[in-house]
Amino acid sequence: MGLKIAVDVGGTFTDFIFASADGEVQIHKVLSTPDDPSIALVEGLREIGEKMAPGGDFSTFIGTVDTIVHGTTVTTNATLTHTGAVSGLLTTKGLRDALEMRRGVRERQYDNRYTNVKPLVPRYLRIGVSGRLDRNGVETSPIEINEIKQAIALFREEGVEAVSICFMNSFANQAHERAAAEIVRRELPGAYLTVSSDLLPSIRFYERISTTALNSYVGPKLNRYLDRLVTRLKETGFTGILLIMQSNGGVVSPQVARDKAALTLLSGPAGGPGAGLFYARAAGADRCITTDMGGTSFEASVAFVAPTTVNDGEIARHKIALPMLDIHTIGAGGGSIGWLDEGGMLRMGPQSAGASPGPACYGRGGTLPTTTDANLVLGYLDPAYFAGGRMRLDPDAARRAIATHIAGPMNLSVEEAAAGMYRVACNNMAQGVREVTIKRGYDPREFPLIAAGGAGPIHSCLICNELEIPLQIVPRSSSVLCAFGMLLSDLQHDFVRTLVARLDAPDWPRIEEILADMRGAGDSALDEEGVEQSRRRYVVRFDCRYIKQYHEVSFPVAHAALAARDADAIAAAFHREHNRLYGYSLENEKTPVEIINIRLQAIGATSAPHWAEERSQSRNADQARKGVRAVYIPETMKFAEVPIYDGHRLRAENAIVGPAMIESTTTATFVSASYDCLVDRYGSLVLYRKGRDELVKDCLVPKATEMAK
Repeated sequence: MGLKIAVDVGGTFTDFIFASADGEVQIHKVLSTPDDPSIALVEGLREIGEKMAPGGDFSTFIGTVDTIVHGTTVTTNATLTHTGAVSGLLTTKGLRDALEMRRGVRERQYDNRYTNVKPLVPRYLRIGVSGRLDRNGVETSPIEINEIKQAIALFREEGVEAVSICFMNSFANQAHERAAAEIVRRELPGAYLTVSSDLLPSIRFYERISTTALNSYVGPKLNRYLDRLVTRLKETGFTGILLIMQSNGGVVSPQVARDKAALTLLSGPAGGPGAGLFYARAAGADRCITTDMGGTSFEASVAFVAPTTVNDGEIARHKIALPMLDIHTIGAGGGSIGWLDEGGMLRMGPQSAGASPGPACYGRGGTLPTTTDANLVLGYLDPAYFAGGRMRLDPDAARRAIATHIAGPMNLSVEEAAAGMYRVACNNMAQGVREVTIKRGYDPREFPLIAAGGAGPIHSCLICNELEIPLQIVPRSSSVLCAFGMLLSDLQHDFVRTLVARLDAPDWPRIEEILADMRGAGDSALDEEGVEQSRRRYVVRFDCRYIKQYHEVSFPVAHAALAARDADAIAAAFHREHNRLYGYSLENEKTPVEIINIRLQAIGATSAPHWAEERSQSRNADQARKGVRAVYIPETMKFAEVPIYDGHRLRAENAIVGPAMIESTTTATFVSASYDCLVDRYGSLVLYRKGRDELVKDCLVPKATEMAK
């Protein structure tokens, strides 16, 4: 089997990871090229090849690469920066303002000055077309072809690059949308086209029209990027398979990503939750909080047995109703800029220095103080060993930036200002963790925290102290956690059909017909991707609610219950999930349950690389100790000389007493005075509250060397 490489493009760095035949992890990073991310991707591959191939022969190396799994931020950035395509919308007459009116619910109930988000399609390019279907899909008035042609003439005149088609009740009957799509393809052949009944054939008009508009808005930009990427990879001699990461944690072929570009709106961070759960299982846990601190953002998510998925999310305040992992993102990264608000209060981010010019200490022209500059002043970073010594940091530039913009105006020393920046950044990230735990009814103290990102482990102890989390894990692949998760990801296709029916009197023939139709579509997609039958599996979910409820609950349905047509077993599963989410169920009240949607995931297993384990050795870590350095200790609010360890020389069962610093090529880990550390069999650092040795009892238990999916 050849190499499988995962590539995650971030705002500051582009991450690469793969496992060699002997299970040795290889990690590589290059600075991102925001104007064209494919440049950094190919440059990184060339650097890896020159380092690994005999004689530095890149052509030999690229010939051994079977698969490249790629997480991209192209569509995310297009949405966040409002740089998507000029788009037009065809919808049912009288409903063109639904995209702007949304659900009529104010996001900030008591803020009268909070304005609505700007629609992705301007009003004059949202065209209503005569023709109507009722809720059952029966035509009550025919579609007007001439009105569609007039709209296309306007689109052509206005330079529209992408067209969305979304008619009322099209989930029940696709005829009108297909007729309109045929005309658009004929009259405007160069336009990117999204048809709602192909992308999201489910009930709820606003969610469907918003998702359809989002898909068209980002589609052309993703298409152009994939064209450049495929061309550049071909020029390198790459003949393997390219897979694109989806927001749901699975991967798809580039062609599927082209057609359904909105599937990639959280492509970058989607690998994180699965990777976090892998490392949590190594410590004997079946749940975790996964955090990932990059150069620009900080992501947090929760996983129980499997990563948590939602079918109703938002990006930049635009609704999207495609399945995606439940990840909360805030603007808190290594490049987050420190500033003082009008009241003189210290703030960190969400503005970021990014990769260019970057933090002041990078020496690339940046003059504003960032989280990375504060970390350098506080001793958490070695200026001569950043990125393994490939990039030397400038402490004087960091001090000047902090002195000018923070310390001077606040009448503090540079060290005091840096400590304040560090604490504010950590508090921001702790609040991000609260969003996915406390605000959703979970106690963060019951979860191990997975600390990832190049700088994430520098901040994790203070985050855990704030939330009273006793156990944290810094993975072996911490700095490239999302890329590692991509190595674990399977091919995945999600399908949904609306069927409104009572569960106590289900239409089993119709349910089975819908499932057979979706499974056929899933098989067709997996056939195109060359997945063998033995590597396929299918997951069925129902979206149900109690009669007269507004929101439904999505939950997995056992194949045995479907085969036996056991509605009681399905209802029991719904009651359990409702109780888990909301703390109650109406099972004893015999309240009827209503089906809204039926969902199916078609999954094609991909090959997982071999992952080496180490046998337990010695608790003595002296062989990895490389000196001491003055480091800021948050618990005492003072600097102290602490031991510095080389993370690459640590071995399984090595123990480190905090406070201490552990440095590797791509990650620095701060073990604060409240924690001690043990190295587990995968080379990960397990930090646990002092005196709580029972928390790490499972970390060295030998297990199968094959990666657990």
